[in-house]
Amino acid sequence: MEFRHLGRSGLMVSEISYGNWITHGSQVEEDAAKECVRAALDEGITTFDTADVYAGTKAEEVLGRALKGVRRESLEIFTKVYWPTGPGPNDRGLSRKHITESIHGSLRRLQTDYVDLYQAHRFDHETPLEETLKTFDDLVRQGKVLYVGVSEWNAEQISRALKIADEMGFDRLVSNQPQYSMLWRVIESQVVPLCQEEGVSQIVWSPIAQGVLTGKYLPGQPPPSGSRATDPSGSGFISRMLDDDVLTRVQELKPIADELGLTMAQLAVAWVLQNPNVASAIIGASRPEQVRDNVKASGVKLDAEVLKRIDDILDPVVERDPAKTVSPPKRP
Repeated sequence: MEFRHLGRSGLMVSEISYGNWITHGSQVEEDAAKECVRAALDEGITTFDTADVYAGTKAEEVLGRALKGVRRESLEIFTKVYWPTGPGPNDRGLSRKHITESIHGSLRRLQTDYVDLYQAHRFDHETPLEETLKTFDDLVRQGKVLYVGVSEWNAEQISRALKIADEMGFDRLVSNQPQYSMLWRVIESQVVPLCQEEGVSQIVWSPIAQGVLTGKYLPGQPPPSGSRATDPSGSGFISRMLDDDVLTRVQELKPIADELGLTMAQLAVAWVLQNPNVASAIIGASRPEQVRDNVKASGVKLDAEVLKRIDDILDPVVERDPAKTVSPPKRP
């Protein structure tokens, strides 16, 4: 496993991190989830990403139990706040009240005294940005959070946050967590250039496009039973990519992967890691062998010719519109 700095900070993270968005607490039984975490640790992954909202807060609990007994100093544990975790109007968003209550809940569920990175899971249009950033800064001062970041913020929102932090002396953002893959490149035109200049890294989710880039979904055929596309909790995200033109072009990547001695999943993860602004690619898994397969993408270098061949195949079906990075206009 190779490691990269998170933004301009001194924190090192494993360039492949383990995330439990859909799996832990919902799709996968706890024993299987623990086996996946153990496989991640065995393969050198030290960075684990979750969120308070995943599986209705159960994902944090499962991860906390799975990591129990592991030397805390050897881990980087990330979580997030924004989406509803209760029925009340203050059980959501990025207000001082919700952030403060949410971090305490997350620490309790994760069985830790602090998180290495605390991320605003979306931009909150109903809370002054100064309030959110001051609360994050207070948590850093209290030692409950070591670094702060955001997820799915657009370039203008990230820029505003950095300006306020500089003006008010707050800890700066070190990361953004966007969706990013060969098929979903909406961050490339605006977010990445800004972040490179400002010392902010990307921690990317869905590098294999919800499984589409593994090649297991075939054009003109129904999704395999038991796959992400057939699960109610994940099918909404993947359905937009199950287009026959997309799936046909993805199949054309297989000869490239074969030439390089990689699986399709390894090629997809390695591709996002070629972007120097990406600090880590988040993988999820329902079986330990998926973890062991994906981590082999660490350290893989793809030359310019390979990258061009991939672009030539996928270019007509790649989503590049930066306007696709959107937070709800009102709290959900």
